[in-house]
Amino acid sequence: MFKNELKEKDIEKYLRDEIKKVGGIAYKFVSPGNAGVPDRLVLLPGRWSFFVELKAPGKKTRAVQDRQIRKIRNLDFSVLIIDSKKQVDDLVKMIKHHLGVDKNNGIHTT
Repeated sequence: MFKNELKEKDIEKYLRDEIKKVGGIAYKFVSPGNAGVPDRLVLLPGRWSFFVELKAPGKKTRAVQDRQIRKIRNLDFSVLIIDSKKQVDDLVKMIKHHLGVDKNNGIHTT
């Protein structure tokens, strides 16, 4: 592995920090006895929530993770799978649009 190659923990920290910037919380999600649950539970203003499974760039989810993701989605909760900082940036852009936050100064525009 190259020294400057992104790791899952780097993307996870970036997600946590970026979600905080838009007024949300990205809780580390751990459920003892339930292997394969998503890494983060994201809570945003307006009662908006979803789970995030983070992977190293190009890595795929394991079978146990796929099962947990399917179970959560079958309950009509969203689960995103993110493996790059660009995907985090795209998510944050969509969140800002949804929340009506001006990208230049963080002011609500709606």
